[in-house]
Amino acid sequence: MATTRTLARASLWHAAAAAALTVATVLVMVLVPDAVQAYAPSMIGALRAPGEPAFVAGHRGDRSDAPENTMPAFQAAFASGLEFVETDVQLTADGHAVLLHDPTVDRTTDGTGAVAALTLAQVQGLDAGSWFGAEFAGTRVPQLGEFLDLLAATPHKKALIELKEYWTRDDIRDILDDVFLRGVQNRVVFASFHLGTVANLGDVAAAIPRVIIRRDLPADPVALAAFYGAIAIMTSPWSLERYPDAVADMHAAGFGVLVYTLNSEKRWNEALGYGVDGIVTDAPSALDDWIADTAPGT
Repeated sequence: MATTRTLARASLWHAAAAAALTVATVLVMVLVPDAVQAYAPSMIGALRAPGEPAFVAGHRGDRSDAPENTMPAFQAAFASGLEFVETDVQLTADGHAVLLHDPTVDRTTDGTGAVAALTLAQVQGLDAGSWFGAEFAGTRVPQLGEFLDLLAATPHKKALIELKEYWTRDDIRDILDDVFLRGVQNRVVFASFHLGTVANLGDVAAAIPRVIIRRDLPADPVALAAFYGAIAIMTSPWSLERYPDAVADMHAAGFGVLVYTLNSEKRWNEALGYGVDGIVTDAPSALDDWIADTAPGT
């Protein structure tokens, strides 16, 4: 009986804490609408000039050393000198946030089927490591909470969290509790290709910076970022080739530019030449070392 009462009290405390944090979040959004602008620059740093070092984000962890979007890949990335770790979040059929890039589990697990059609138990019953190497056999697909626990335990690191496809306001509210309960809200940036998701982020997670992802830049990227209240646009290197003034235009308006997914010194050099603020790469340790070796004054 005492154990039951203790568990009940713990459950009530957790619920009360979650409710208090949710209320605090709403108050920040309502009473301090410019809160995101107050600390967003600290997330990506001062806007870069051409040739200045950009921050490096490990794409799906450090997928050069471990299977992508798994805890070994994230542990390797967090243990490195990287500032940012990037990951992808999707919802299972029963509404749990899991870390997978593809719409199906086919490529990176021993299972088949759409993530959205599988329950959490089904997804976590899959082997997400053997395809990469025998030493990773049995590695599971992590939940978002596991990633956030690692982020919380790793000071001075930041996370770029891409929400795949369309997320409703309620979907976003559910993961906001995970973020705020761990106290990492000032070290998280949300990103999405889906403009409906970006709009919903602005409505219910206004105090957390957001990034729009576009393979091809629109004719007026400044207007797009301003309309959705984003701090930056992430785009492809070929898009910058077609619009070489985009970075300067975005910087002049106070917005950042990130670029994905660059894995060669040639691409890294081109990106820094444009003055991009961040680079997402599958070879984060190599890029970090290359930037350190080639930075002005080294």
